[in-house]
Order: sequence, then C-alpha cells, then structure tokens
Amino acid sequence: MREARVTVTNDLGLHARAAAQLVRMARKFSSSIKLTREDNGESANAKSILSLLYIAASKGVMMTITVEGDDEKEAIFSIERLFVEGFGEL
Repeated sequence: MREARVTVTNDLGLHARAAAQLVRMARKFSSSIKLTREDNGESANAKSILSLLYIAASKGVMMTITVEGDDEKEAIFSIERLFVEGFGEL
C-alpha cells in the first residue's frame, strides 16, 4: 500500500471535468485507488465519478491518496501528478 498527500490547486476544485480526467487515469490501473479529504474524512473511489463528485473537494482541500495493488507505484505517481499539475488548468 502506498499513500501520498496532495492539495487541490485548480480554481474550480475537483469539478466534473477534473473528476472525469481522474477517473480515466485511475481506470488504467488494476490497483484500488481511494481519495480521502483530510478535513472531514470523506472518501471516494477514484474510479467512480459520482463518488468523487460527492466529496466536493474545492480549491485548497488537502487529500490523501491511498493505492493498493500490483501497479500501485505507477498509479500513485500518475494520480499525484494530476493534482500537482492542477488537472491542466493552472
């Protein structure tokens, strides 16, 4: 299992387009990928757009990415990079 802490940096937060981009990336991996808001503990399956939208992560929210599976190293690197790059919106 691997974990990483990230901050939502894009102005609109984890809105529909960003969530869809995250889901597309997450589904490339066989590992389970979970995002958890650090402020309220709400968590989401990164492979489910409805789950991601439900946690309503706005700009500035700190999140923990938890990845477990055969390709966890590649998965966490890719997901973390999406957040660092602001989902291409910065």
